[in-house]
Amino acid sequence: MNKLRIATIAGLLSLAASPAFAHVGLHADGTASGLLHPFSGLDHVLAMVAVGLFAARLGGRALWAVPASFVGVMMLGGALGYSGLALPYVEPAIALSVIGMGALLAFEIRLKVPAAMALVGGFALFHGHAHGAEGAHLQSFAGYAAGFVVATTLLHVAGIGLGLALEKGGARIGAWGRRAAGLVGCVAGAMLLAG
Repeated sequence: MNKLRIATIAGLLSLAASPAFAHVGLHADGTASGLLHPFSGLDHVLAMVAVGLFAARLGGRALWAVPASFVGVMMLGGALGYSGLALPYVEPAIALSVIGMGALLAFEIRLKVPAAMALVGGFALFHGHAHGAEGAHLQSFAGYAAGFVVATTLLHVAGIGLGLALEKGGARIGAWGRRAAGLVGCVAGAMLLAG
């Protein structure tokens, strides 16, 4: 896949997001809603694409391990949200995850793979909880959960694709692209946190 195509896909995914939080209290119903939910809020899109960009930056086994950590812990958070177990500060934590992922990219921070997995896993717990609480009224949570897992994975893949395309452009272009994406994430996360 060429760089332009990857950048276009990532851009379209970003445009599909609304600027508002898309979490607890909205209607959800089945697999289609689960697929759409992660695309319905700018915070989800930015954080999940940033996880992919960060994984691409780290390279090696981080390419699959970091996104897999996010998805795995997100599923746990989803189960907690669905079961009605409350987590404090879900919305601020999600906004902070956008800022945190943005900062990692903007400042070109490299972490060892276990630390990166733990960090994104911590963020994923809150994203998953929001997804799970969204579907708490459903009789069957499985289809909805499968939908948000697939959508999250697609957003991670878009971020990885964008990150790999930036790397192929050379070290300077890669660093510039990641820093620009990180700054956008920091600003957007701060705006979401401020309400």
